[in-house]
Amino acid sequence: MNTRRILIGAVVAAIAAASGVLASHWLSRGSGGDAGSQDSVSEVARAAPSPNKEDPVAQLWATALTSPDGKPQTLTALKGRPIVVNFWASWCGPCVEEMPALSQLHHEYAGKGIQFVGLGVDSEKNVQAFLQKVKVAYPVYVTGFGGAELARALGDTAAALPFTVIIDAKGAIRSTKLGQIDPNAIKETLDAL
Repeated sequence: MNTRRILIGAVVAAIAAASGVLASHWLSRGSGGDAGSQDSVSEVARAAPSPNKEDPVAQLWATALTSPDGKPQTLTALKGRPIVVNFWASWCGPCVEEMPALSQLHHEYAGKGIQFVGLGVDSEKNVQAFLQKVKVAYPVYVTGFGGAELARALGDTAAALPFTVIIDAKGAIRSTKLGQIDPNAIKETLDAL
């Protein structure tokens, strides 16, 4: 029985990993680079921001989102507050694994005025179905696959998920994390806000 469980777990992990690789490849299709050139792309982007590009945090506030029930939303009301934005997808194993930790952190820091938000780089239907099965303590919105461009503007040069950004009350990006969060590192950043 244990061998069967281990085999099923290995198959699920392999499928999740393959899905993440395929999604990362698909999402980065037109970026002109690959994950192997992440450092050089990142350095170029930081050294010479495009004058035609809007400030990435301003892009975040202005981005048209939808609630899981299909109502149009923006994050404009959160402007002026510290915010933790987590880009995720229902098909992303590591994204789903970190949600309980993000929910716990949301509960811990809500009293300090820090808002957590999940942005689903996924379809409305998938996000709805996911949220019916898994309870998430913070608000979740749908960006669709266009959310990958927003994440890239905020620092996700690999175009992979999960990706988490901490923005302070003045609108400055204080921290970014590609991959699963480290709750202690998040706490350290949030405590310094």
